[in-house]
Amino acid sequence: MKLILTAPVEKLGIAGDVVEVKDGYGRNFLMPQGKAIRWTRGAEKQIEGIKRARDAREIRGIEHANEVKKQLEGIEVTYAAQAASAEGKLFGAVTAADIAKAIKTAGGPAIDKRSIEIAKPIKLAGSHVVGIKLHEAVTAHIPVNVTAAK
Repeated sequence: MKLILTAPVEKLGIAGDVVEVKDGYGRNFLMPQGKAIRWTRGAEKQIEGIKRARDAREIRGIEHANEVKKQLEGIEVTYAAQAASAEGKLFGAVTAADIAKAIKTAGGPAIDKRSIEIAKPIKLAGSHVVGIKLHEAVTAHIPVNVTAAK
């Protein structure tokens, strides 16, 4: 089965690559998770758009990663989560997608939620430190202040 990747897949390729995979892998894993679309001549035209979007988000090297790290460490990230109790215990946990949205809201760069590393689930209000892997050699550690909203 011939597919166009819409997201990076380990040991297969990056967004915009045209790959040949077994039918079951493509039909049962890649396509339902939104990591690939079926290759057609019409979809072939979408490859350029996928590559353009990837280049806009992608860190272009260690120098660019250090610039983004400095930019991230200069902002104050706050996320208001629904609280279950007065002590600050939250309903559920704060996810990487929530943190990525909070970074964007705080005036930071657009960060891919898959690059955010949360050591343990954030289930209490307060200040927590999360890691953002920008490059193989560069990881930014930023404080995220989780506030309890009722």
